[in-house]
Amino acid sequence: MFRMICNIARTELQLLFYSPVAWLLLVVFTVQSALIFSTQFSMVAADSEIGRNVAGASSLIFSSWTGVFPSIQGYLYFYIPLLTMGLVSKELSSGSVRLLYSSPITNVQIILGKYFSVMLYGLVMMGVLVLLALVGGITIKHFEWPAVLTGILGLYLLLCAYGAIGLFMSSLTSYQIVAAIGTLIVLMLLSMVGGWWQSYDFVRDITYWLSINGRCDTFIHGMICSEDLLYFLIIICLFLSLTIIRLNAVRQKIPFSVTVGKNVGVILVACLLGYFSSLPALKSYYDATENKRNTLTETSQKIMAQLTGGLTVTSYINVLDPDAAWYLMELFLSRDKERYERYQRFKPEMKLKYVYYYDTTYNPSLDKRYPGESLREKMVHVCETFGVDTNKVLRPEEIRSIVDLSGENNTFVVQLARENGEKAWLRVFNDMMRYPDEREISVAFKRMVMKLPVVGFLTGHGERGYGSNKDRDYSAFANDKKFRYALMNQGFDVENVRLDKEIREDINILVIAESRETFTPEEDAVLQQYIDRGGNLFVLGEPRRREVMNPLFAKFGFEMMLGVLVKQDTNLQADVILSYPTKEAGDIAYDFGNLREMRRVVVTPGVAGLRQVDDKGFTVTELFKSDTIGSWNELETVDFVDDTVSLNKSAGEVEQSYPTVVALSRMLDGREQRIILAGDADCISNEELMGSRKGVRASNFTLIMGGFYWLSNNEAPLDVRRVWTTDDHVNVGASGAENIKWVLVLVWPILLAGVGIFVWLRRKGR
Repeated sequence: MFRMICNIARTELQLLFYSPVAWLLLVVFTVQSALIFSTQFSMVAADSEIGRNVAGASSLIFSSWTGVFPSIQGYLYFYIPLLTMGLVSKELSSGSVRLLYSSPITNVQIILGKYFSVMLYGLVMMGVLVLLALVGGITIKHFEWPAVLTGILGLYLLLCAYGAIGLFMSSLTSYQIVAAIGTLIVLMLLSMVGGWWQSYDFVRDITYWLSINGRCDTFIHGMICSEDLLYFLIIICLFLSLTIIRLNAVRQKIPFSVTVGKNVGVILVACLLGYFSSLPALKSYYDATENKRNTLTETSQKIMAQLTGGLTVTSYINVLDPDAAWYLMELFLSRDKERYERYQRFKPEMKLKYVYYYDTTYNPSLDKRYPGESLREKMVHVCETFGVDTNKVLRPEEIRSIVDLSGENNTFVVQLARENGEKAWLRVFNDMMRYPDEREISVAFKRMVMKLPVVGFLTGHGERGYGSNKDRDYSAFANDKKFRYALMNQGFDVENVRLDKEIREDINILVIAESRETFTPEEDAVLQQYIDRGGNLFVLGEPRRREVMNPLFAKFGFEMMLGVLVKQDTNLQADVILSYPTKEAGDIAYDFGNLREMRRVVVTPGVAGLRQVDDKGFTVTELFKSDTIGSWNELETVDFVDDTVSLNKSAGEVEQSYPTVVALSRMLDGREQRIILAGDADCISNEELMGSRKGVRASNFTLIMGGFYWLSNNEAPLDVRRVWTTDDHVNVGASGAENIKWVLVLVWPILLAGVGIFVWLRRKGR
């Protein structure tokens, strides 16, 4: 049987390569692939030549959004109908199928033989991609072979699935053009089916599994998932089976009802197998990338390992939410499932639930559209718009009896609940990303299994706190639920602290921001006790509070200098200083290093320079400094809106770079005490975090992320970094890449075309 299949495959392959169509398609595919590769390769080679960081060069060329693999994936389905449209239809139209039926060859042998010829031709096409990978392997240091070969495997499986579909469509008609068009229609339907009937859980899982759209993406990004691998195998077997059933029905004159029953049975078996293959508990993975970028980081894995017992992730969706247009779309549920797939890999028993309800929330556009209508009437309008069944939407009193969402303003929110009753909130944010990333998701899980560091905000002396939501207070970075970089969303608990009693032992970090009143002796003793026990502090002053704050700075051997730092700049007010991260700051916290690498700054408006006046036994690291040129400590001008500033050296003004934020550390009773001093308190206020200045690449929230990461002894925010891949250099420059381009785009296709013409002419001569 196998020998007969091989004979048929060899015959079909000979017929294929004796025709100019196969060679033309191969040449077009080669030129198209080479052009995409050359474009990406030239860009990466040029960046490498001028010294830019090109770590991940392999993925930049092959797997990125505009890379070779995603682009080829988008074009691949155009080739298959032209290859498969005549596999069976030509036999039907010419009548040669009768000769096959009269021979001792089974339909299974016929179909498998023809299909193997498509698979072999597909291997030739993939050989073109292997050639491009060889070019990358020769020219790129530490080329990521496993990840790139995994991408080629995914494209080959996709091509094989397309081939099986094309073969089936070819068996349905004697017209080759109809078979080609039919193949395109089926491929279109398989791309669209993932968005159908998403309102029903079981049906949603089946239709989403049937969707071929994006199935290759996992392979392209360097990971093999058993679900996707089995999907291609099941789809191939499904359409080959349907083709065999079709030919058996013609050959043996089987009744139509029996044929339909067999087809339905085969489809149901395929769907059932697909359903089970998509269950989290039955999935397996292989991450072929060097830095395991498709897998949770070790930090997240350790957290998930502690989440014993059952776990339910419940999304509460208010249909009156301003963003309900997205949450109510059918595709949201499937996309949301993808978001948690990396976590289900390590906790397969995790369950996802979705609860729809309506309740009062801030939505002025909806109120304007339906003025004077009740909440229920508005809910009905929204549900009718998006095709949501109103019967599954809970009333306000029903949802309130289940969970209190008033603290989340009745907007979209996710509740994580363990079997033992522990719960945590996971939110969406008011930024371009919207959805939580690994760092925020893992932090939410961490809340249920670990004690979080506590940040205390000193109050009682006019300090800036986090309760008023005014421009100058700290509510954004402390506890704004919709701000991604708020401490409460990054693994901290926050609370107010007073000095009328001893500071609790569980307060890990104390924030003192612009005190307006001096401490009483008793309060100062309480604060000194906290310092002496090794408590960490973040102290932020303001030039106008120098008299109050300098005694506190003096405890650490520093003072805020007289005057205000200024810089002559045509675009910014003179006292708006851009503070640049120092090289040493990157050793304190990786976020500061990233800030320096991206050439971003922290805006410090109205800042005092810091100066060390005494050695208190601390190791001092300057984190941020003002610009060296055109910056000085202004001692005369106080009105920076209407007046102009000028350097007056006779008044003691010196043009130089001044430290604006410093870090102090010392060993105390076997542990390291860490302190950050800043000459400005506005830099992390609501106004600076939420605002922007034209032409300034500010990243003030990084001062929070990096600062509190260091102050919490690197515990939070979670470190979910991945090591850079080592494919960070291209051995050829821009000119070498140009030469490679012409070889791949011109010379190689001409050689292929020459071979094709030679074979065709020789065959024609015979």
